[in-house]
Amino acid sequence: MEKENKERLDQYLARKLDISRSKVQKLIKEGQVLVNGKKVLSSYLVDENDHIEVDDNLNNEIKIEPENIPIDVVFEDDYLLIVNKKSGMVVHPAPGNYQKTLVNALLYRFHLSQGENIARPGIVHRIDKDTSGLMVVAKDDKTHELLTEMLKEKQIERIYIALVEGIIKHDRGTIDAPIGRDPINRQKMMVTEKNSKNAITHFKVLKRYSKHTLIECKLETGRTHQIRVHLSYIGYPIVNDPVYGRKKATTPFGQLLHSSTIKFIHPITKKEIYFQAPLPEEFQEYLEKLD
Repeated sequence: MEKENKERLDQYLARKLDISRSKVQKLIKEGQVLVNGKKVLSSYLVDENDHIEVDDNLNNEIKIEPENIPIDVVFEDDYLLIVNKKSGMVVHPAPGNYQKTLVNALLYRFHLSQGENIARPGIVHRIDKDTSGLMVVAKDDKTHELLTEMLKEKQIERIYIALVEGIIKHDRGTIDAPIGRDPINRQKMMVTEKNSKNAITHFKVLKRYSKHTLIECKLETGRTHQIRVHLSYIGYPIVNDPVYGRKKATTPFGQLLHSSTIKFIHPITKKEIYFQAPLPEEFQEYLEKLD
């Protein structure tokens, strides 16, 4: 991108966030905007590879519009929902992306908990845009608080199915490696000892193909991009992963990673909640071609 074609940071954010330029300039001056992890001036020229972080205070100005978007709700009671998210759908609104998210779709049909972050009503945990599968959503603040604590205490079991590049020889394994943000590319995570948090992923081989392995992954922690980062780290990146994969994506479908199972004791009714979601059609078709 030529320098003269680049846009000032304040102009860019005012346009993307749909707020006044003076408000953006104030946020930048107060250090509430970071570009690639650093404070910059309003006159900074935005590059297409920049990672821009805006303080959550902006969420008070975000108006999330309900949208009539089809979603797959596999369970609902007075307190919570279990949703089977499609690959390609962003979970919640964020700067530059306020429409067509799962939250927009949920608000059209349900009253959700607000919690501390009004931009993420109901959201207890996230899965990546191009990861499909099961998520739990809270309807009220008390349930949200209880589910968040259960997640923290590892009382919500989540199992994923992933197809990876290469043949994993061990039938089972545990990846115990801390994850932090990549200092060079702030949009990526990496295994690192610096500014990181512990991360543990257990895996089990389900099937081996000629050049791929189908595995089951069980999360002990829930770091950003955890499964994708861990599998790439040990040399078996997820097929079609556009960030951590070896190759460019070979199909329009995202990385072949699916949140297949969720299991926990309902925080209010105390009944066991257990659901399994079948692999998306595109994922299943990919496996059939490998056969």
